[in-house]
Amino acid sequence: MSDGLQICDVISPNQGARRGAVRPDLIVIHYTAMESAAAAIERLSAPAAEVSAHYVICERGQITRLVPEEMRAWHAGAGRWGAVTDVNSRSVGIELANRGDHPFSEPQMRQLEALMRSIMARWGIGAERVIGHSDMAPGRKGDPGARFDWARLARGGLSVWPSAEDISVAGAGLAGDFYEDAARFGYPVGDVEEGLVLAAFRLRFRPWASGGLSREDAGLMAGLAARWPCAGVAV
Repeated sequence: MSDGLQICDVISPNQGARRGAVRPDLIVIHYTAMESAAAAIERLSAPAAEVSAHYVICERGQITRLVPEEMRAWHAGAGRWGAVTDVNSRSVGIELANRGDHPFSEPQMRQLEALMRSIMARWGIGAERVIGHSDMAPGRKGDPGARFDWARLARGGLSVWPSAEDISVAGAGLAGDFYEDAARFGYPVGDVEEGLVLAAFRLRFRPWASGGLSREDAGLMAGLAARWPCAGVAV
């Protein structure tokens, strides 16, 4: 790479060709939920585990590449974003060394941002195509979790963030409007219980929120769907 990133290669056998020879047009962010980056890399490289990711970033910011970007890593599993059901074939997976119960370090976030800029430029991936594992698999997965700073990524043009002004556009039919808009944005509405979609949305955009669906939820979701409707093509 010519982007100046220092990347260590520990190539995992858990990979294959992208089905249909598709190009990646999504980035999926995870946390490892393990005690160390070394333990995560060992697991993601073990044939018996049958899991992998393209990159792991440790707390100190060291980037390890396990699967070349042109290949299909096994990080997403079952789930969907928009019409894309084989997320592994359409994505680059990034694992952040974090148990899920503590903040992400500054060196780790800086390196994540640098790596994402490189990936997005290389493959032409837009900010609206950066998602968390919890977005595509509500209820089954919770990473990168409530401690991850999505707003920071959005400020750097690496993700999207709703506007507080959108709250005023919420209509009277909150539930119908919210889930219709959630499906337009990309959430797998219809595949899981509706409450799990609301929980996934809040985990990313309103982790402090609780209780039933609110006008704030509906308004922010409407704004996201209006600005960044998902145009994924099924694989």
